[in-house]
Amino acid sequence: MEPLVSIIVPCHNSAKFITATLNSIVAQDYPSWELIIIDDQSTDDTSTIVEKFARKYSNVQFIPLQKNMGVSNARNLGMTKASGKYIAFLDSDDIWLENKLSRQVAYMEDKKLAMTFCAYNRINEDGVTISGVTPAPFSVGYEQLLSHNMIIFSTSMVLKSVIGNLEFSPAGHEDWIFFLQLFKKCKLGYGINEPLALYRIRKDSLSSNKLKAVVKTWKILRESEKLGLVKSLYHFSKYAVLTILKRLR
Repeated sequence: MEPLVSIIVPCHNSAKFITATLNSIVAQDYPSWELIIIDDQSTDDTSTIVEKFARKYSNVQFIPLQKNMGVSNARNLGMTKASGKYIAFLDSDDIWLENKLSRQVAYMEDKKLAMTFCAYNRINEDGVTISGVTPAPFSVGYEQLLSHNMIIFSTSMVLKSVIGNLEFSPAGHEDWIFFLQLFKKCKLGYGINEPLALYRIRKDSLSSNKLKAVVKTWKILRESEKLGLVKSLYHFSKYAVLTILKRLR
């Protein structure tokens, strides 16, 4: 039997995009999955859409929260509910191609890997592709990740036993911090250089606020990872250059 994949989708005011996200999960050609959707007290129609969707499928668990606690809390809760061998993360506005899970599970099972990710295309709020393929490197380690988080969270899949008691931090760039901590345990993540996901760029997303992103990046290097000034400046400079090159792609 195929190993079970636990898919964790936190959502908050995602009514405009959540249907496409959920449909991309159902369309997967990999049959062995469970879906855990945590609604972080949305004030739009997200909860209604998700609840209706969850009633259709026995392998979908919907958890509506009574208080808005942020994406880190939602992901942490989702991980406590996960029973799969692997955990796959998907943001509520991103989309998977139909062979995303099957391709990653096959690769991880064959090579006995703890973590994988994949290439992707960027789309806008209307679902229109706005970039070429952003490739995935063969592998990424802790030192590489310090300079630039080249892993889009919705492309990642991790062996649950490796995650262990690791949790998401409430600080900004929580996905980046999570991967940095994860790679201290599993050393490397391996890329599948095929575009298996669509990453949506939103005008109101945190990642679109460049100044906030710069400040949070510096705090990660200095406060979260506790790097010295010289090493922080080195990785921060690389981060700036790589970010510019990425936007020009």
